[in-house]
Amino acid sequence: MFEVHGYAAHDDHSPLVPFTFKRRDVGATDVHIEILYSGICHSDLHQAHNDWGNSTYPMVPGHEIVGRVVAVGPNVKKFKVGDIAGVGCMVDSCRTCESCERDLEQYCLNHTSFTYNGTEQDRKTPTQGGYATAIVVEERFAVKISEKLDLKAVAPLLCAGITTYSPLRHWNVGPGQKVGVIGLGGLGHMGVKFAKAMGAEVTMVTTSPGKIEDAKKLGADKGLISTDKDAMAAAAGSFDFLLNTVPVSHDVQPYLSLLKLDGAMVVVGALTPLDPIAGGLLMLPRRTLAGSAIGGMAQTQEMMDFCAEHNIVSEVEVVDMASINETYERLVKNDVRYRFVIDMATMPKG
Repeated sequence: MFEVHGYAAHDDHSPLVPFTFKRRDVGATDVHIEILYSGICHSDLHQAHNDWGNSTYPMVPGHEIVGRVVAVGPNVKKFKVGDIAGVGCMVDSCRTCESCERDLEQYCLNHTSFTYNGTEQDRKTPTQGGYATAIVVEERFAVKISEKLDLKAVAPLLCAGITTYSPLRHWNVGPGQKVGVIGLGGLGHMGVKFAKAMGAEVTMVTTSPGKIEDAKKLGADKGLISTDKDAMAAAAGSFDFLLNTVPVSHDVQPYLSLLKLDGAMVVVGALTPLDPIAGGLLMLPRRTLAGSAIGGMAQTQEMMDFCAEHNIVSEVEVVDMASINETYERLVKNDVRYRFVIDMATMPKG
């Protein structure tokens, strides 16, 4: 075991404070990563504040981790010292169930070990996240990152990136398709970039006219104001795929009406209940309403390679570790375009 420095929440109402804790020694198939950048996901805020009622303390948040490999176990094949590696929302799974054998570890049927506010496979040892100077992880649960990319802007790809890339790939988005991205935030801005790079015609669907120009700068072809009844009626039945990134409960029915026969809308933002829907909107014409959660490790590596090929990263604002509580206050107000990233070189060592 060795000591690392981090920032932790100790209850659901106090600020995050410096926290020293221990990581395990490097095992046979482990990599030891010195963390360079740690993205701040909105779920970090929810978990620190126990908004979902499942938080355990002390908690070191952070599941968008980019760093440099400083040590590897004797049986590691994927990494060498000096490589840039990323760790996302999970650090282990049972590896043997049907989901894991299909490289869908996020849907592990036994126990997914989430990067923080979770437990290792023993279901006892707490996991601690990326607001820290280092992490040790089994090589399967780390991805290789090209140094051609802007590393500080890579961090959010480990959550916001794979959350949007995975459904676009699963539903075979590509050239000749009309794709709508609903909501322009941390998830939505990545959805726009990916869908455009995959060759689709991309429309930003938003309640805010001002966001359409922002979306076009990110690659969107056009915009659609969802509160404009005439514009929505004109667009009815015209989309092949909708990526719904709205993070709160809402009425999905107006968006379902935008889908063609056999079109699909995939929800990736809202964990809370959705408003009731009329079954007829799914039946006539035949439409799909689905959900998706991050991606497996093989697909996360695929995404990283895709990003390196197309030079895709997140739009970020870099902050100091000591400003984390002020940054959380800004996050509550949605005062960010589009993701915060902590420069871990600013971590106090005392």
